[in-house]
Amino acid sequence: MGRGTVLRERRARPGGPGAAEGGAPAFDRLVHEPIRLGILSALSVNPSLSFKDLKALLRTSDGNLSVHARRLEEAALIACAKTFAGRVPRTEFRLTAAGRRALERYLAEMESWIRGLRGR
Repeated sequence: MGRGTVLRERRARPGGPGAAEGGAPAFDRLVHEPIRLGILSALSVNPSLSFKDLKALLRTSDGNLSVHARRLEEAALIACAKTFAGRVPRTEFRLTAAGRRALERYLAEMESWIRGLRGR
């Protein structure tokens, strides 16, 4: 696979098609990863966040945040703007329309799965 190729697993219904062994759903792996889900969630309630703010909010390292943010940016789920304040670089992230849709789909899948587990 080439750089920037996004892997997606099939959508799942509890115990239905797309469910992994044991009835667990196969959520969108791009969104499901905890740091990436945290980035998307934080940006869904903020117009934009700086790298520094996201790093503090998610309690992660520079390298970890950088790798996950790049993956989301390559998939066009977030946008990144790099500027300078004097000589200090500043990186700002914002959620794209595609990112908002991906997060909403993911949350709907999760809610459906939870309802299925509760027998509703």
